[in-house]
Amino acid sequence: MRVFQWVIGGTLLLAQPACQQASTGKGNQQADSVATRAGGDTTAGMVLIKGGSFEMGSEEFPDSRPVHRVTVGDFWMDEHEVTNAQFAAFVKATGYQTVSELPLDPADYPDVPKEKLVPSSAVFTPPPQPVPLDNPLQWWAYVPGANWQHPFGSGSSIAGKDNEPVVHISYKDAAAYAKWAGKRLPTEAEWEYAARAGGRQTKFYWGEELKPGGKWPANIFQGNFPSGNTNEDGYTGVSPVKTFPPNAFGLYDMDGNVWEWCEDFYRPDYYQHSDTLNPKGPPDSFDPDEPGAVKRVQRGGSFLCSDQYCIRYRAGSRGKGEITSASNNLGFRCVKDK
Repeated sequence: MRVFQWVIGGTLLLAQPACQQASTGKGNQQADSVATRAGGDTTAGMVLIKGGSFEMGSEEFPDSRPVHRVTVGDFWMDEHEVTNAQFAAFVKATGYQTVSELPLDPADYPDVPKEKLVPSSAVFTPPPQPVPLDNPLQWWAYVPGANWQHPFGSGSSIAGKDNEPVVHISYKDAAAYAKWAGKRLPTEAEWEYAARAGGRQTKFYWGEELKPGGKWPANIFQGNFPSGNTNEDGYTGVSPVKTFPPNAFGLYDMDGNVWEWCEDFYRPDYYQHSDTLNPKGPPDSFDPDEPGAVKRVQRGGSFLCSDQYCIRYRAGSRGKGEITSASNNLGFRCVKDK
């Protein structure tokens, strides 16, 4: 995870993309007023996760240490990431606009010309040749008009992509959808327990081998990051949900494809004093890389995760994101209390 600067009209703007997303610096007041839809008690398309205890975390990453035993109760979980079609139904019913569809607040950027503060979001834009991996600006672009309906900018579309995971979704957007659907976002503990399918500590959520049986079990980046995606798994970007095999709990894409928001605030030291029964995260967030930003946990990695650059698709690892951040590899799924 790293802080870098986006360029808008020649002006540098601080952002927090980590290895997966970029900060938009925009707010959204709609989330507090979105009503739950009628029939919100449905569990169609969800899997009942029977609770239990497991070893949470990973010794491989400083912010996921120590590995500690956690117990979670029963809950329902979406079998796959929320799709374009599902999110479109929410927008049609409520008129909701995502953070990426809203102009940036001039008060947040007093030195930027107002005409430059247009609705925008971060889009992975691979360079044509290999580049050093010390500057994410070489493969991220802040694209005007990029949002969930136009993943690569105003000239792009999600037509014919109903079953792809919705992207350019901020935490605020994900929470608003969950409220409308009569659900909620998963806690970090619920998410990891589900991803491990209640199982033991392994290097990857699917086991110890990167390619069991010589096949890719998840949509991640193969080749020379960021310019040389070999497309071995069949996808250079997002893949439709249910493309790759489910885990033992019947859940799809718990690794790779798009990062997924969790409800927990992010603090790198939380595991040192985490609750052991149904932990819900710390009471507030703190990231020493960006002390003033409010961040939530993200999990699972995305199609851009690579052992050359971003290895946070590995089991037990944690992502983080400012609550109004969005990009074309960031989505979510929901859970529901049993």
